[in-house]
Amino acid sequence: MSETLFDDAGAEAQRGQEPLAVRMRPRTLDEVAGQAHLLGEGSPLRRLVEDDAPMSLFLWGPPGTGKTTLATVVSRVTQRRFVELSAVSAGVKDVRAVIEDARRQMGMRGTRTLLFVDEVHRFSKTQQDALLPAVENRWVSFIGATTENPFFSVISPLLSRSLLLSLESLTDEDVRGVVDAALRDERGLGGRYTLAGDAADHLVRLAGGDARRALTYLEAAALVAGDRTEISAADIERAVDRHAVRYDRTGDQHYDVISAFIKSMRGSDPDAALHYLARMIEAGEDPRFIARRVVVHASEDVGLADPTALQAAVAAAQAVELIGLPEARINLAQAVVHIALAPKSNAVISAIDTAIADVRQGRAGPVPAHLRDAHYKGARELGHGAGYKYAHDHPGGVAAQQYVPDALAGREYYTPTTHGAERRIGEVLQRIRGVLRGEAGGPGER
Repeated sequence: MSETLFDDAGAEAQRGQEPLAVRMRPRTLDEVAGQAHLLGEGSPLRRLVEDDAPMSLFLWGPPGTGKTTLATVVSRVTQRRFVELSAVSAGVKDVRAVIEDARRQMGMRGTRTLLFVDEVHRFSKTQQDALLPAVENRWVSFIGATTENPFFSVISPLLSRSLLLSLESLTDEDVRGVVDAALRDERGLGGRYTLAGDAADHLVRLAGGDARRALTYLEAAALVAGDRTEISAADIERAVDRHAVRYDRTGDQHYDVISAFIKSMRGSDPDAALHYLARMIEAGEDPRFIARRVVVHASEDVGLADPTALQAAVAAAQAVELIGLPEARINLAQAVVHIALAPKSNAVISAIDTAIADVRQGRAGPVPAHLRDAHYKGARELGHGAGYKYAHDHPGGVAAQQYVPDALAGREYYTPTTHGAERRIGEVLQRIRGVLRGEAGGPGER
């Protein structure tokens, strides 16, 4: 049946109701923001598209980085029929129906199908198994999008038959480019609005590397601005109910807030630490930067007073990489509270910094002969290893012998505090040092 004027009018009306983020969806690979490592000349994705080859892809990355966009662009450029399934609502029956329809379309009309599954990590093993024949026999070109590590959430047979592409969060400049295009393009706001300087900065911070979020906020702010031609930061605040946090990631606020954050954890004030954490998150600070500071602080100001603090910090940093914001705010908050309430000790950082200072000042000396490598031919004749005492042959696994060079004999770097677990560590260390120096007593139980 041929299209009518009513069909054209209906399609036009539908386009007018589409969100700004949908209207501005890129039509070609060159319009896609960011992801230069995937879209550069000669890259696997570009070659697959330009050669129009059958493909099976997994796109893994944070929200708003362009997974759905890339799928639709691939479909449009390669002239494939685009079918989208949501792993949240589709079942095995839906998957099989789509595959059967794709086979029928190919057999009857020669039409190839691109099957896009959003949030594919939510598919059960049975649902993923249902995809295997279509992927293996290339009845469809398959693209699965996921925000979670596919090595944990996708079955191995499906993953091994697919190309895994990792997408990165967009940079501030990438997001600015997306916003500028939406302001100018007729598909977007068509030049009807401009952004005040502080409004643009605020919008980019709120976006947090998510292009879809940036366009959603821009569209809402344009509605607030109404007949005015300039969108202000206040318009954005009203539109998204988010106060513009005064924060400059390259200026004083960046350094002042992170300094207060660290000192609040060091000072054992979880409430203040959470406040500064919230300020950084709301201002769009890179969560990986926050996580790195938490990991450093766990050893610098807690150390062995609570050995589990570093484990909590590293786990939070891994969660940031694995799931990203906003969910990872919970993991960061847990680590921050843990560290703030942990007993404090700077004994570890003091020990390594003192040792480094000695080395820099030339306090070193040759390695004692009994500790030198004695495995190569002729080493024994040089006296290497002579007199070495194997620790496991002695009570408590500690033998009386000198390990440091002669120039540092008796030098102590690590001085445990009496806080938390370091109290017991200090008692054990005192006994061990006594044995090492040949003094009376033994290390006892550790």
